[in-house]
Amino acid sequence: MSIFEERKVDCHIHVLDPARFPYETDTPYRPMGQEQATAEQFFQVLDAYGVANALVVGTNSGYGTDSRCLLDCLARGEGRLKGIAVVPNNIGSAELGDLKSAGIVGVAFNATFYGEDYYLGTRDLIRKVADLNLFVQIQAKGNQLVRLLPLVEQSARVLIDHCGLPDLEAGLDQPGFQAVLALGRRGQAVIKLSGYAKYSREPHPHSDAWPYVRALVEAFTLERCLWASDWPFLRAPERVDYGPLLKLVETLFPDERDRAKLLWHTPQRLFGFRHEPLLGAPSDFSD
Repeated sequence: MSIFEERKVDCHIHVLDPARFPYETDTPYRPMGQEQATAEQFFQVLDAYGVANALVVGTNSGYGTDSRCLLDCLARGEGRLKGIAVVPNNIGSAELGDLKSAGIVGVAFNATFYGEDYYLGTRDLIRKVADLNLFVQIQAKGNQLVRLLPLVEQSARVLIDHCGLPDLEAGLDQPGFQAVLALGRRGQAVIKLSGYAKYSREPHPHSDAWPYVRALVEAFTLERCLWASDWPFLRAPERVDYGPLLKLVETLFPDERDRAKLLWHTPQRLFGFRHEPLLGAPSDFSD
């Protein structure tokens, strides 16, 4: 069976539609051109590649803590989508509960965007997130996670973005990557095998990233590994295409049973998607 026919979930994908949902006026980065991705385009991409479900991630770029575009997309998915929201550090429990009811399964901590210090006072937020059984999704690069560990280890559910964004020049033994592996061995986190273009020093298929992927799979096991595309590839240093990313999964995981765990069984167990395939965007896109 071709990977394009296998059941699969994309666990990191964005929707950016400034025509319908304008960016925040003070955002430090405004995705433009090919970085923008409307809900219509989002559903078309999923249909074209046979992706049944997706985890839609709110963007710090453009939207910051404005989740209207994200929530609009989740509503159109009618249960087939889940979301990760960017929220204010002082968000209330009731508002978090409303987000969970709308399909949000976690909140994003992006140290690559805001730095580590921005999150050092978030113990109360992490407690609220844990009380609702939500994930804390962390995007940290290099050794940033080392400073964040005392915080994230309090959370019942931790989700690490993009392989932990290791510094490949520092090697497998760098403290930040070892911290990620330790979380995996202790069963304290879930990892996204994604974002190779963000840290690889080579063009596709990013073979210099493969030893890091294999180390992560060994530490986390496929029971806690997820696949993700990162479409529409914000700030990508070179052209990235969806199809070759999927074919790369076949190279890294030649066993169909392993791919079934990575692409389907693990995300279904963790996020509770509805199993029906997406059949295209709804016909009514009015507000």
